[in-house]
Amino acid sequence: MAHKCKISGKGNQQGHRVSHAKNRTKHTFKANLQPRRIFIAEENRYVKVKVSTRVLRTIDKIGLRGTLKKYGVSLKDITA
Repeated sequence: MAHKCKISGKGNQQGHRVSHAKNRTKHTFKANLQPRRIFIAEENRYVKVKVSTRVLRTIDKIGLRGTLKKYGVSLKDITA
């Protein structure tokens, strides 16, 4: 499974680790993803989803429906 948030699409970034001597080595910065069971009140069921911690904060603030609308994602997209 890809290391990517199901809602926001946030994934890995490429970069360098830079030493004191300015030597650069390739490095992958991974998104902070958490597997969660999110309750959908309208359908009275849970959905298992891998989401970033930033999206979890957004869900706490505006709810799942509002978050999906903000990122332009439907419920079918995250359950598939």
